[in-house]
Amino acid sequence: MQPAASTFPPDDEPLLEEPSVTRPGGRKPGDHPNGVYVIFFLLGIGSLLPWNFFITAKHYWAYKLQNCSEQAGQAPSDLRDYFESYISIASTVPSVLCLVGNFLLVNRVPASVRILASLFVMLSVFLVITVLVKVDTSTWTPLFFGLTLVCVAVVSGASTVFTSSILGLSSCFPMRNSQALISGQAMGGTLSAIASLVDLAAAADVTDSALAYFLTADIFIVVCIMVYLLLPRLQYSRYYLRSHQESPSPATVLPGGPVGDEAEPGGTAPLPSIPPLRPILRKTATLGSCLFYVFFISIIIFPSLSSNIESVQKASGSPWSTKYFVPLTSFLLYNFADWCGRQITAWIQAPGPNSKLLPALVLLRTIFLPLFILSNYQPRARIRTVLFARDAYPVAFTALLGLSNGYLGTLAIVYGPKIVPKELAEAAGVVMALYLVLGLALGSACSALVVHLI
Repeated sequence: MQPAASTFPPDDEPLLEEPSVTRPGGRKPGDHPNGVYVIFFLLGIGSLLPWNFFITAKHYWAYKLQNCSEQAGQAPSDLRDYFESYISIASTVPSVLCLVGNFLLVNRVPASVRILASLFVMLSVFLVITVLVKVDTSTWTPLFFGLTLVCVAVVSGASTVFTSSILGLSSCFPMRNSQALISGQAMGGTLSAIASLVDLAAAADVTDSALAYFLTADIFIVVCIMVYLLLPRLQYSRYYLRSHQESPSPATVLPGGPVGDEAEPGGTAPLPSIPPLRPILRKTATLGSCLFYVFFISIIIFPSLSSNIESVQKASGSPWSTKYFVPLTSFLLYNFADWCGRQITAWIQAPGPNSKLLPALVLLRTIFLPLFILSNYQPRARIRTVLFARDAYPVAFTALLGLSNGYLGTLAIVYGPKIVPKELAEAAGVVMALYLVLGLALGSACSALVVHLI
């Protein structure tokens, strides 16, 4: 039975629809309890939750890097004061290298091996970090700092392999599952921001708080391993995974992917050991550029600019304007808005993958740069003008920044693997992840420049 012809224009084809798979005597199962959707959502949370918990334990790292003392020393500490810059460098390079390696291994090493291996590596590193929480490192702080950077690099690389591999795997399923994965990533950021606020309000012992942080990450990585092992046991998963493996031709395209290739007769051709990069780049160039620029703008602003915007009522000394303003209006609000934007793509997928409106909306986000710069960013050395001198302005700007990042970024990253032949979908997912990481890397470098210009 042939599927009904689409009534949508090519650019607005709703890619959330399930791929039409023809199998003799096979009846398409449904994801009735939403088990697969929930699994991808949990895997999305797990892909970034360890990293988010790592970077939000700011008080713990300051405690460890000032010789296990809760009182900040009078003398400046290079390790403590520039810790965020060091971990950014330590995480970016391994991420790019691991993405390239993952692309080369797509057709050589099964996705299950790459996914489980990366999860076990992340778990092992976090167990080491958890053990070190209660260890007195005051006599070997530089060595602890070096060990921490090594852990950052390993976790970042393993997380990148896991995220890009699971994104490629989700491309075998209807787009709602890719959306669940990406929405889960934003929920991981939201949960870490909430945990940070709870810690700030409770004002517990630094090491006890950090121990709870890292144990939570350990437990959730174990949960990810369990739900991933459950995934192929579900009938819904087996149907789409088997359908992907039994694809009739390398030129077969998933519905909604207007790439213009036609299937060639003659059955399935053997896949090359390394996926062909040029056709993937050609077909995903526009979407990849959109994804790159979305995260390029976002990382320039968040958190370097947004977390340094102070309340205009800070002089009042109220808890809102001093203690909670930045955690609430920057970290929690941005992550929650980002999650909302990603979740909206479950119901609305517009503009389409070939629409000119998508890159136009992405470019329009550049306006956020002057909006945040002209808010109450402190300290200011060169640009003295504060045009938006009310707390409501940065709150609105942060909400729109997060919402647009989640919505436009999700559309670009899930469209990418859907507009290439099935056999290239996983490799295309890795390439889209590379666009994202490059945007974050270049944006991180530019954020330091922007901050020095203000």
